[in-house]
Amino acid sequence: MRSLALSFAIVAAALTAAHADPIADRKALMKERGGLVGQIAPIAKGEQPFDAANVAEVFNALQANAEKYDVDALFPADSKTGDTKASPKIWEDMAGFKAQAEKYKADITAAAAAKPQDLDAFRAEFGKVTANCGGCHQAWRL
Repeated sequence: MRSLALSFAIVAAALTAAHADPIADRKALMKERGGLVGQIAPIAKGEQPFDAANVAEVFNALQANAEKYDVDALFPADSKTGDTKASPKIWEDMAGFKAQAEKYKADITAAAAAKPQDLDAFRAEFGKVTANCGGCHQAWRL
């Protein structure tokens, strides 16, 4: 009985993976990432007051988002076309693209760990993190 249940679980997991939509998944992660950055960008611009607790919360959420950004799962070879703005350069230089994703992940992890306590410290960390956004979009997005 136990092996039958395990067999069903394996089949169910395989069917779920077979129906995954990596384009939709990566769009959802990027939309979430953009929304999070948008929550604290006004602080960096001086349009909203600095709030250390809010910044820490958003940096932690951005780190969690980066942890879910699995390049291999989100950019399989069969997701080059369709409703996507991903550049073909991604698949031509997958190692470079993965390195860019890892750099972002390292920078947001460092920013979250730094727990900025003032505006200047926040701006320094935020600048490092968002530099990745622009660099990635210029190199890897249509």
